[in-house]
Amino acid sequence: MKRPEVLVGVSGGIAAFKAAALVSQLVQADLGVHVVLTESAAKFVGEATFAALSGRPVARQDFDARQFPLGGHIMLAEQADLLCVAPATANFLAKAAHGLADDLLSTLYLEFAGPVLVAPAMSCQMWERPAVQRNVRQLVDDGVQMVGPEEGWLSCRKRGLGRMAAPDAIRAAILQRLSSL
Repeated sequence: MKRPEVLVGVSGGIAAFKAAALVSQLVQADLGVHVVLTESAAKFVGEATFAALSGRPVARQDFDARQFPLGGHIMLAEQADLLCVAPATANFLAKAAHGLADDLLSTLYLEFAGPVLVAPAMSCQMWERPAVQRNVRQLVDDGVQMVGPEEGWLSCRKRGLGRMAAPDAIRAAILQRLSSL
């Protein structure tokens, strides 16, 4: 039986450090994991961390002739059973909801035909904005599964709804979704 393959997209927010724990947990659950790191995410957690945890090169650019001669969005989408974006920033949610493809992760989201889970993470003020809530509703209508956000202490030094779900909760949602495929 083929080992399930998961794409973990990491967008740029302070919660990116939790994505490292998620990748480790997925690998320990015997899943193949490819990490797609946005430019802004790399400012929070380095590429070497995700490469070491996943045991695979990290994808950052769509048109890397050596790693992805057909384009990363195409080659990664063909190999994967599930796409999880954690953290999913307000910026990523907006791109996905409106079909904007200006980096590898947003292009991959549009190319990928399988199940998608996103774990939103942002300040409580951002999460509550009508525009963000419209984007979330659009994504849910499009079939995207939301995992979180949770209430708790945020990097903006406030308590509120906007904290990325715990890696355990995201892993459980991924395993449950994979078991139904």
